[in-house]
Amino acid sequence: MENKEIKALIALLDDPDLNVFQAVSNKIIGQGPVIVPLLEKAWESSLDELMQTRIESLIHSIQLNNVEENLAAWVNQGAVNLLDGAFLVAKYQYPELSLSAIDKSIEAIKKDIWIELNDNLTALEKVKILNHVIFEVHGFAANLSNFYSPQNSFINQVLETKKGGQISLAIVYSIIGQKLGLPIFGVDLPKNFILCYKDRYKASAPNADSRDEILFYINPFNKGTALSRREIEYFLTQQNIEQKKEHFLPCSNQETISQLIVGLILAYERLGYKDKIEDLRKLYWTVKEKKG
Repeated sequence: MENKEIKALIALLDDPDLNVFQAVSNKIIGQGPVIVPLLEKAWESSLDELMQTRIESLIHSIQLNNVEENLAAWVNQGAVNLLDGAFLVAKYQYPELSLSAIDKSIEAIKKDIWIELNDNLTALEKVKILNHVIFEVHGFAANLSNFYSPQNSFINQVLETKKGGQISLAIVYSIIGQKLGLPIFGVDLPKNFILCYKDRYKASAPNADSRDEILFYINPFNKGTALSRREIEYFLTQQNIEQKKEHFLPCSNQETISQLIVGLILAYERLGYKDKIEDLRKLYWTVKEKKG
């Protein structure tokens, strides 16, 4: 659609006839994110409150649809890159966010760790180096003073403030670990979210317990504390949670991102933001229902 046509459509957004407005809205939304700059210019040049409100609503719908479509594509392509999934969730709140800026921040941390690593170190020694650089050198920490803040779930905010929640810190930690070639993956533990360090050289024999492939667990919310399987079992017992095999095994990137969105929904429920809750539920089901 030509710019003249788009501008003519935008000019009709103040039409009092709701049928006209709905038809115009559908055409504008169908143009996707490319139309947002024109909508923003129209908002700036308008003094009509109704017009501005309608433009704001359209921009939001376009951006939400864009995140939803990209999340669906990410899942359908195998949800291979965890960073991409976390980035898309952050794009919901920060539409202008740049993936390259986030990746640059992560690469800087990775580089500081890489300098300290060598092949002669044990898995536990490598994790101790990760912990030192991430939590002591770069100062990442659990956001205990504002535990329920939505900002704890947006990866750009976590990288900027160095504060995060259980899932977001685990995501940052595992992304860095995997960039370094370390087999560190998320574990969706009930009432918690931790990581596991797999034994890359040990493949379970047929009918063997795949939990034996895990060397140990890591809790990024507690500065990367290493945990044994027995400690996970004790935690589940203390919480009166029935032990299931999946509580001890890596979960998919798809499940990790769905749990990140759940955390955001809970945060906004506490704040009473009904519109955001509705949006995020759409994103949640987009991630949960799409099959790769």
